[in-house]
Amino acid sequence: MGRTRSAQKKDRQDRKRRVHNRAERSRMRTVVKKVSATQDPAAAAEALKEAEGLLDRLATRRLIHPNKAARKKSQLARAIAKLP
Repeated sequence: MGRTRSAQKKDRQDRKRRVHNRAERSRMRTVVKKVSATQDPAAAAEALKEAEGLLDRLATRRLIHPNKAARKKSQLARAIAKLP
């Protein structure tokens, strides 16, 4: 805990942001798993659309690196292309 009032406020803000960011990253992992687990090409394409939007948003906010978002989108698209 910080000594000054401004340091204490910063600690509070950091805790709040950390909780929010963890939830967002968890949501990202869930959406990615949902795309990977889907075997129906139509449902997988719909799930991919949702995942791409989320990945782009997180990359814009710098919660994940933009290259990681691009890499994940590419991996998911290739996996869907392989579905029968």
